[in-house]
Amino acid sequence: MIAPGPWISPSRTDAARFLAQATFGASDADIAHLQRVGYLGWINEQAAAAVSLEKPYLDWDSPTGDNNNQNPRREIWTINALGSPDPSRAGYPGNAHVDQLRQRMAFALSELFVVSDQNSGLSYQQWALGSYYDVLAKDAFANYRTLLEDVTKHPAMGNYLSMIQNRKADASLNIHPDENYAREVLQLFSIGLTQLNADGTRQLDANGQPVPTYGQTTVRGFAAVFTGWNYTNVGCGPSTYNCCDADHYFDWGCAAIDYNSPRWQLPMQPIEAWHDSTSDKQLLNYPGVALANGVLVHGGDAQAEMTAALDNIFNHPNVGPFVGRQLIQRLVTSNPSPAYVARVAAVFNNNGSGVRGDLLAVLKAILLDAEARSIPPGAADSYGKLREPIIKFTHLWRAMAARSSSGRIDNFNTYPALQEWIGQAPLASGSVFNFFSPFFVQPGEPAQRGLKAPEFQILTDMYALNTPDRLYHEIFCNYSGSGDCWASDDPGTIQNNIQRDAALAMSNPGQLLDQYNLLFMSGQMSGYMRGVILDRINKITSGNRGASAGMFRVQHALYLILNSPEYSIQK
Repeated sequence: MIAPGPWISPSRTDAARFLAQATFGASDADIAHLQRVGYLGWINEQAAAAVSLEKPYLDWDSPTGDNNNQNPRREIWTINALGSPDPSRAGYPGNAHVDQLRQRMAFALSELFVVSDQNSGLSYQQWALGSYYDVLAKDAFANYRTLLEDVTKHPAMGNYLSMIQNRKADASLNIHPDENYAREVLQLFSIGLTQLNADGTRQLDANGQPVPTYGQTTVRGFAAVFTGWNYTNVGCGPSTYNCCDADHYFDWGCAAIDYNSPRWQLPMQPIEAWHDSTSDKQLLNYPGVALANGVLVHGGDAQAEMTAALDNIFNHPNVGPFVGRQLIQRLVTSNPSPAYVARVAAVFNNNGSGVRGDLLAVLKAILLDAEARSIPPGAADSYGKLREPIIKFTHLWRAMAARSSSGRIDNFNTYPALQEWIGQAPLASGSVFNFFSPFFVQPGEPAQRGLKAPEFQILTDMYALNTPDRLYHEIFCNYSGSGDCWASDDPGTIQNNIQRDAALAMSNPGQLLDQYNLLFMSGQMSGYMRGVILDRINKITSGNRGASAGMFRVQHALYLILNSPEYSIQK
């Protein structure tokens, strides 16, 4: 069920609420533009916008010496997420990135198809991870099947889940194919552990128990499929021999040694001598499966067998509700109704033109659904989601037109790094299970009511204190003309335009709160909360703060809003 009139101009509060779901934070200009073009018009504009990528920035930034860490990659991620001018592109500073929806979708996909620079061999491989994130951005509006193959073949994923240089079984040496990627592509990236109904609810057997989607035999079958893949031959080894051939499959010279090697950035290539082409492989078996009983008969080369295996996954009936539900959770609400999930899954299965897996159509279905555009009756106390820490910061920066004097952005990288304060950075989760599980249940009332609360898993005692502390630094130190806090005068520190609203804060503080209610809370601030903040900022006067009173009022309003329970839950 799509909300009525997706092409009709929304109200200012409705526009702000939509942008909170579809972008990294609303601004006045964003809200006004969405009102002019309507929901569907805005989505279509976003789909047509040029893709903001990370790799061109990394190539441009390489002379700085930051070649062996993640700082430049996090910097360009922030530039892309904020839509701020990019000093690496022609036309700076009038060249801001505008593909907000694509970037927001890429971030959501990065929390589904997880690769991380933490606790892995990718800690110093910014080109590999930048290239991987570019795949997510390019495929954000493409087909899920395309995305699945691009992710599977990327050397960052190959390294992270140990599929690269996976070799066929050899009983004489007690060697078996690595099962890591085979497990995670099924459990986390596509179908999950149990059979689902079309609405995302679990199927139960005659004893009321969940029905598994696969077993160990299937894992072994996929592991055998994913053998024989190695770094691309492009730029591979000395010119005197091809180190990516069968004889040099495991040679150190065939690894992607250089940080910016094409082998870190281009799809893996098959080396047939190490691929298992002689055994039949049990894959997924489900009603309507193309392979008889889900068995892939031996004889195919590495690419042919990968194609058949990924098709086997792609066409499983679980994919639509499994992927659709998680995308709803990342963008709209942690506990979508089964009917909402079913509507999105139906679009995944068929975009209206007979195409399965159309991610742009799925995204439209998620954002334009009636359950996304208004809170369902009776669900006010269970609807919405905890805002991720990183989204709080991007929301602040976008709403307050944050810019640095140099165009560079060091806020993620200035010691101690932002990630250490909030527990989040792009492609930096602690494991393949993301920063939080889509099935996490917060103890207490949420658990008693059977409600999922994914983002609460990252709200540990430490981060519950650290995040407000870092927000304090961003609001009270990093503002235009500050210079009174450590690192705030760094030309690479983006600074909030606090001065912009200082005069309004003095002349009409109620109007200031109404404006922030729109920008940050989509008009949902309670009268009680408004009264508390208004009382607080009215106590800040020229008499006790002098000429800085207006800015101080703005800062207090921002700090209290961004740390409030009402703002923290996106509804």
